[in-house]
Amino acid sequence: MLYDALVAASRRNDALDDVRTAALDRARWLVDLLERQRTETRSGATMWRGPEEYERYEAMRAATRAEIGGRLTDCADEEGRAAVLSLLLAACFDDTGLWQYDAEVKPLIARVHGWTPDEVAVMLLRVTEYDMGYWFADSLAVVLGAAERLGADGLRAVAPQLRYVHAELMDTEVEARRRASLAKRLRALLAGVDEAHIPEGLIPAYAPWAAALRERANTSPTPELAHFVRHLTSLSGPRPAQRWRRTCIELADAATVRELMASVLRELAEGDPHCSRRHGSGISWIQGDAYHHHYVVHQNDGDLARGAVWAAALAEGPAAVPHLAALALRTGGPGTGVMEDLKLAGAAINALAEIGDPAALEALWRLQSQVRHRGLRKQLDTALVTAAGKQGITAGQLIERSVPAHGLAPDASLERDLGGYRARVAIEDAATVRLTFTGPDGRTSRTAPAAVKDGFADELKELKALAKEVRGTLSGERARIEALMSAGRSWPYDEWRRYYRDHPLTGVLVRGLIWEFQGADGLWHAVAPMSEPPGEPERVRLWHPIRASADEIREWRARIVAERLRQPFKQAFREIYLLTPAEEETGVYSNRFAAHVVHYRRLYALFKERGWQANFLGRYDGGYEGKARAEFSDGEWRACFYHEPATEDYGDYAPDHAATDQVRFERRDGRRWQEIPLVEVPPLVFSEAMRDVDLFVGVTSIAADPDWSDRGEDRYAAYWRTATFGELTASAEARRDALERILPRLRIADRCSLDGRYLVVQGDLGSYRIHLGSSNILMEPDDAYLCIVPSRRSSGDGKVFLPFEDERLSLILSKAFLLAADTKITDETILRQIKRGA
Repeated sequence: MLYDALVAASRRNDALDDVRTAALDRARWLVDLLERQRTETRSGATMWRGPEEYERYEAMRAATRAEIGGRLTDCADEEGRAAVLSLLLAACFDDTGLWQYDAEVKPLIARVHGWTPDEVAVMLLRVTEYDMGYWFADSLAVVLGAAERLGADGLRAVAPQLRYVHAELMDTEVEARRRASLAKRLRALLAGVDEAHIPEGLIPAYAPWAAALRERANTSPTPELAHFVRHLTSLSGPRPAQRWRRTCIELADAATVRELMASVLRELAEGDPHCSRRHGSGISWIQGDAYHHHYVVHQNDGDLARGAVWAAALAEGPAAVPHLAALALRTGGPGTGVMEDLKLAGAAINALAEIGDPAALEALWRLQSQVRHRGLRKQLDTALVTAAGKQGITAGQLIERSVPAHGLAPDASLERDLGGYRARVAIEDAATVRLTFTGPDGRTSRTAPAAVKDGFADELKELKALAKEVRGTLSGERARIEALMSAGRSWPYDEWRRYYRDHPLTGVLVRGLIWEFQGADGLWHAVAPMSEPPGEPERVRLWHPIRASADEIREWRARIVAERLRQPFKQAFREIYLLTPAEEETGVYSNRFAAHVVHYRRLYALFKERGWQANFLGRYDGGYEGKARAEFSDGEWRACFYHEPATEDYGDYAPDHAATDQVRFERRDGRRWQEIPLVEVPPLVFSEAMRDVDLFVGVTSIAADPDWSDRGEDRYAAYWRTATFGELTASAEARRDALERILPRLRIADRCSLDGRYLVVQGDLGSYRIHLGSSNILMEPDDAYLCIVPSRRSSGDGKVFLPFEDERLSLILSKAFLLAADTKITDETILRQIKRGA
């Protein structure tokens, strides 16, 4: 019988056994009805042999439910309390069914009166025995309603059970918001019993970052400290309200914990992480030991950690900046060795924005170039807008004004005297930062002399770290300034001169670009790199070839090559993508780069490198349709590049190849995006977005794979033959234009010529045609394919001037130098192909 089983199972050999047995006796009628209900469920399976049997079964179940509901509605207070305890004891009791009686218990608890501390204690202990986290949480929420109706003496009586339940809650997998709500109610009840008591589990027992706080709570407990800790745990998001911040400072001062919070922040940023093999998984969806990982904060302790981050930021101000930045990068950046914690990283980012110190702005600037996660980048954008608003400027202005100079002199260098040796960190060009050492004899070396290594180890370490930081800033600035090509922004001349041209680091990039200056007459005049504008200009903007005539573009390209000016990024030779009649016809999408077969993992990596956000293709819901997105024109426009697995027969992880599809454009509409016809997209935005897509296809297409022809009757062979020697794209056309100007200056000029989409090279053993798009080679006269796999060596003889960085152009020139001297080729795999072709 169910009654006997419940009586036996409810014994815990504690002082509450009599309370449990008395409740089951008082509500014996209910136990009998529950047994009938379970019996009907067990027998129901044998009755589902036809509609009539099923209807009879449902009617029987409904009658039992109605009888239970009616009897419970009529219960007086004492009988109602006994019924609640009996229902809780019977819930989840056996495997007859997943019986849960919250729907019956909740109204009873709210209706009946006279709850005793013992009855509440029985209910609190019982809900901790449920082996499902959500059952525990749901039932606890109901039971706390009875606890909250106890008086002060009653709460003191059940304090041990409340503390136990709190510890269990903090160690159970429960949805974060649900846990926070329940924990808040439990802590309020416990605070009414003892204001100085901090419940077990509120401060994690083994977390290194909480050690100092844990020690203070154990050795010097005070009501002020307990109140402060409870306040920290009330922060459920990355950014607290102003009232929370004011209260936090008041409580921190009352508890004298400002230095303590600084220590906690340092440990979060730099301390030892948890190891899943020693401390268990920090994330609920990772089960067992199959996946070994490290993490900074367990998911159950996230609220306290975020509160501590904000408390330290509010208490320390600018002194907290280095640790906030380190924590944001540690928990939100790539390759840090610990699991991502986006909420914790977001708290650090938002706290940086509130400090308003130049060091905080510099930290946010650096994080922009280091953080790749889409959600955190949005928080960074918001943080920058917040910080800019405090200064009355735009986020774009704030970013350009926050670029660190790293102590560099106007000539982009920094020197230190190290025992007679002059150590120099200098930016040599748009991509090169060097640390050199000049001795007393005037000789310069890139390797630190032994005297410097032995006598100035700390100073040498600092200089190496500085050089690394400068490289990172230079790379980030180059990407930022190139992104301005789609923005169409202009600056007052004095502002541009201060934050761009005359900046020790940014100026290195700026002085290598073409800029347009607007005079009092309103006309724009382009000025060559390294040149001063005439007169007194009023505004400045980046020159873009889409606004220039064909003659102007040719003149600029000729000048760049003639003066051997290597630009920080492709500007004079930049590709232009104009809307075609076919795209006007399709309306809202472009098929210009559709139907290409690409190496998928290379494509995905290139998305990340170029700042595009994309889902990862794979065998999961939503993984069969790829959508890469990137914002342009200061976030006002967004381009979407669609792609999908090239075939359905791939492994469990991800496809090797993808097929490209449409490109669409969207305009920001408040917090949403609205799809826009192509004819309404600004030409700058359209051209820059399509330039990226062209790069994606050109670099990752199997047409650019020189080994592909060896695959025999491959399913993509037809595509490879068509695409690898097909019409030139805009990027390949720009490459051809550059070659027209470079070839006459090469020592192999008499052996090279341009013929349509090919660079023709005349060797001694044969004549070769190198495709300017794929860089693949055909041998004359029968167009036999010549496979040359590129090596890691630099192009040509290492002295070829290129006006911009282009790996494909370097590869084409490398192959041209090789084939022009084909009698000197020693690679037998290449020679066999040439001789067979000849």
